[in-house]
Amino acid sequence: MANTPKILVVDDDRNLLDLIGMRLESSGYDVSPFDHENRAKEVVDKEIFDAAVIDLQLVNQDGISFMEELHRIRPELPVIILTAHGSIESAVEAMKRGAFTYLTKPFDSRELILQIERAREKNKLTGEINRLKELLEERFTFANIIAKSEKMRVVLEQVARIAATESNVSIYGASGTGKELIAKAIHISSPRKDFPFLAINCAAIPETLLESELFGYTKGAFTGAAKNSKGLFTRADKGTIFLDEIGDMPLSIQAKLLRVLQEKTFVPLGSEKPVSVDVRIIVATNKDLKEEVKKNHFREDLFYRIHVIPVVLPLLKDRKEDIPPLVEHFINKYSNLMGKKVKSITPAAMQKLMLHDWPGNVRELENTIEYAIAMTDSNTLTDNVILQTGNEQDPLLTLQEARARFEKKYLQNLLKITSGNVSKASELAGKYRADFYNLMKKYEISPQDFKP
Repeated sequence: MANTPKILVVDDDRNLLDLIGMRLESSGYDVSPFDHENRAKEVVDKEIFDAAVIDLQLVNQDGISFMEELHRIRPELPVIILTAHGSIESAVEAMKRGAFTYLTKPFDSRELILQIERAREKNKLTGEINRLKELLEERFTFANIIAKSEKMRVVLEQVARIAATESNVSIYGASGTGKELIAKAIHISSPRKDFPFLAINCAAIPETLLESELFGYTKGAFTGAAKNSKGLFTRADKGTIFLDEIGDMPLSIQAKLLRVLQEKTFVPLGSEKPVSVDVRIIVATNKDLKEEVKKNHFREDLFYRIHVIPVVLPLLKDRKEDIPPLVEHFINKYSNLMGKKVKSITPAAMQKLMLHDWPGNVRELENTIEYAIAMTDSNTLTDNVILQTGNEQDPLLTLQEARARFEKKYLQNLLKITSGNVSKASELAGKYRADFYNLMKKYEISPQDFKP
């Protein structure tokens, strides 16, 4: 059968080879047994195996050097080394040089099967991780960021140069200009790309929660802290942390962040033991941090720590050459997601997009195209489904779309009434504050936009 796991077994002891073969076949494996390494190597060059079981002592060489030869042909092949009782040092050496594990003879066949399954599972997981990395790199590398305009090409050239450095980066731009996309591209193109990229919106989380989210806490640090919890800085060790809307970070937390940048250490809530981390910091804001420093809303010493390399993203209205390729990208994206066959847009509809001022930038453009794809019954977007205004008759919405529209407007009205006070707004809505924050995140609503 095609899905039957294939196992290579190499051992110069013919009796043991037959025994292993029988046990594995009775457990549902397709076994290829060899008592000579040369014949085994020829097969590995032509066939794919899920795992290999190799004896430490073979006819012409030791199992470790043979394993290394196999890994030059199939680097991903997990190998289990069989060793005599007195050869533990050799077994440990095998592990150092790439073996998955080792078993000491005589061994229980159930243990062999267990280790084969573990090796296969690890191999499958490694393959999935590599696939996801390739997808991430394909999505977030600079070559795949849509930027036909001269202004964006200048930005990407600058970002490409700084990606390989360890310097902290500040990304400045209005809401919807793609600050997080640029941050991810920097990370994926940096030496830290194999380690985590973690993001947090400093404006969307209250001060009491933000500190624990960033730095973690110990059991009993506050009411409800039932166990130890690692913060973003611990989980992102050797990787990158993206602090969005850093201009809204409370001053008390700014002081702790400054210490991380200066000393590479911090103390979790409720703990007295410093934690050392190695992270790169990328921050973003739609505020003028120099003005925030003058107003004493932002620490000057922290500003100079994060403002090492500033990157300024232009507004969409200042890079309108990018609108046609962005529209094409969003049409393909949402046509596929919704199972539709929309392929193009009429000149009149495109003209409407080109003349619009785009206060919401690329995010607004994306939402506009998503809405148009949802509303159209044609394979071409026309101007009657592009940028609907309040004066036009709204097309009939699905229940889900109507509810989402009402929910977003309801949240905005509550925040207007309460001047951006989330606690009061959630109380008026009859919602737990955490649930209210989740709804704001869903609809990309910031309480800061409603404060006096």
